[in-house]
Amino acid sequence: MKSLLFQLILASFVLSNFDNNVNAGHTSVFVRKEWPSEDIPLDHEVFAVPTGHNAPQQVHITQGDYDGKAVIISWVTPDEPGSSKVQYGTLKGKYEFTAEGKMTNYTFYKYNSGYIHHVLVDGLEYDTKFYYKIGTGDSAREFWFQTPPKIGPDVPYKFGIIGDLGQTYNSLSTLEHYMQSGAQTVLFVGDLSYADRYQYNDVGIRWDSWGRFVEKSTAYHPWIWSAGNHEIEYMPYMDEVVPFKSYLQRYPTPHLSCKSSSPMWYAIRRASAHIIVLSSYSPFVKYTPQYEWLSEELKKVDREKTPWLIVLMHMPIYNSNEAHFMEGESMRAVFEEWFVHHKVDVIFAGHVHAYERSYRISNIRYNVSSGERYPVPDKSAPVFITVGDGGNQEGLAGRFLDPQPEYSAFREASYGHSTLEIQNRTHAFYHWNRNDDGKRVATDSFVLHNQYWSSNLRRRKLKKHHLSSVLKRIASY
Repeated sequence: MKSLLFQLILASFVLSNFDNNVNAGHTSVFVRKEWPSEDIPLDHEVFAVPTGHNAPQQVHITQGDYDGKAVIISWVTPDEPGSSKVQYGTLKGKYEFTAEGKMTNYTFYKYNSGYIHHVLVDGLEYDTKFYYKIGTGDSAREFWFQTPPKIGPDVPYKFGIIGDLGQTYNSLSTLEHYMQSGAQTVLFVGDLSYADRYQYNDVGIRWDSWGRFVEKSTAYHPWIWSAGNHEIEYMPYMDEVVPFKSYLQRYPTPHLSCKSSSPMWYAIRRASAHIIVLSSYSPFVKYTPQYEWLSEELKKVDREKTPWLIVLMHMPIYNSNEAHFMEGESMRAVFEEWFVHHKVDVIFAGHVHAYERSYRISNIRYNVSSGERYPVPDKSAPVFITVGDGGNQEGLAGRFLDPQPEYSAFREASYGHSTLEIQNRTHAFYHWNRNDDGKRVATDSFVLHNQYWSSNLRRRKLKKHHLSSVLKRIASY
């Protein structure tokens, strides 16, 4: 009885408190002794090639459909095509099912990629652990993944958020700390390998090393991909002028399942979240495919089924760092009004190699002839969070604007990752974890209240439902 009463009081408290007040922001003065921003040498064990002839490597999975009942499993065989089959089942070592996909390869300058395999495994049961096997003979390798729970408004789920990772010792610290977090899926906000910092054949070589570097996570946990500027790889001095060539060959997305015309922008539903991935470096103004697609996708969001609306992009819309300041202004001018109208809960971005969180603010009242010129508090606006602090070789962006703008709640130039732990339809716990000299340190945290379910009418309806539920359970004792 006491436990039920506590639940009722707690629910009432959560539903009556929301994070809409703008207070003075905080700029952290923490300075860490970082490891050098240099890529780990290729002969390091984190890049080790699996044993066995033509053994699959660079294994990674991502969601393969709109609703979480499929995965795309990808890997590379270095020496010869081999098999594009996946054997899988619910018991380790016993594989009842087989799926077959396709193989591709590409050249970049004089680099010839390995044989890249992509296999769609669909028709899976929700909330089930699957074991899978790829490769043949003594070179075969085995992994596992867990499908998400069935979509529903009160389904708890924990996401990790990583951006601008690279392959330095700082990157390794971020990756290992994420793997200790208990999160189930990564929302990746762009800039993967930083292979474009190299030239000629080394570009492809560093894509391969990065694939092996992250495999200890990506082979088991889905990573939801978005592309950043370092994936563009426009290098005319090498006669390489096709944007995103390496990225698109290696990292597929389930764009067709949401009627997107490009793998660069797409949407998925997972547990209680509707996640929209946008491309900062693809056309997005009115009449373009991305613009038209987003307009339709936002209409499909059903907050009764997936109350949490999350947007991923690479370039931040709000940023008070001198690095990349106002680069996201053009996308803000096009899409911010939609984000506010549809009550997006949170927008995650990368690009700036530091951490920053905003208050709920918007700048939709301004146009070139009238209106307020500065962002103002807006209860319907998302929280904007920049997590471009994965650890890449370009180093930290340590120079913030002074004074701190009123829209900025917390900022710090350190490496780290974030987690978003959805509890139910009303609130989620958010944490940013700093990499402090090899240790994971929770540094910024708050309770994120759901935008849709925070309205008075829906809150009263939900309170009534919860009260009725609790009273029925009490009566049954």
